[in-house]
Amino acid sequence: MMVPTQGDPGTGGIGPALEERAIEFYGEGISYLKGSKLKGRLIVIEGPDGSGRSTQVDLITAKLESEGHAVATTGLRRSELIGSGILTAKQKLPLGQKTLTLFYAADFADRLEHNIIPSLEAGYIVLADRYIYTLMARSTVRGISRKWSHDLFGFTIKPDLIFYLDVDPHELFHRVFQKYSTLDYYESGADMGLSDDLFDSFVMYQQRMAREFKRMEARYGLVPIDADRSIIEVNEDLQTRIDRYLHGKGR
Repeated sequence: MMVPTQGDPGTGGIGPALEERAIEFYGEGISYLKGSKLKGRLIVIEGPDGSGRSTQVDLITAKLESEGHAVATTGLRRSELIGSGILTAKQKLPLGQKTLTLFYAADFADRLEHNIIPSLEAGYIVLADRYIYTLMARSTVRGISRKWSHDLFGFTIKPDLIFYLDVDPHELFHRVFQKYSTLDYYESGADMGLSDDLFDSFVMYQQRMAREFKRMEARYGLVPIDADRSIIEVNEDLQTRIDRYLHGKGR
């Protein structure tokens, strides 16, 4: 689901003008978009549950809006096309890892084509609460090859900025349990049989995910952000980096 939070830049807009940039893909891309340019910008905030992603997206949105930018937000929410299929699939345990990954890829492809791309074409700054990197990391730690995942998401647009909120797994456990009083079956790695103890399983799984995100830094340009700090400190770090990018001072 894409949530526009400002006026329509396609009809003149109200925010500072951004130069068009050539669209880039990770692989073959989308044929009808090859050679096209985009008016908007795509900024991704990655990180595990409890890392503060949603809070940071809200704060960044408010800051960009105050500067006159038109903003749209999206996340790994289930699209209307495939949502019911994902719910049904996750209830049928155990489920093949490639099958589940393909479900999520179809969900992402639907949102990319019908929400993200139109917003970028219209000149919005799109803030994504997670993108393809979480999906690829989840697959890899469950035994699926990195090349298979990379090729699967070859239709994906390369973002302008990608941040990864890095939190110590032990701190993450306390945040998640304090907020939800329970642990998600998949986010704790329970489907992988890592440990009979749910706490140990959660920590081991999150450590594997963190290592996978570390591997992605060089290949995909992820910028690690120390999210063990306070919300304000993390936000100041993110805002500074985003401001530098938008004002032409580099990625």
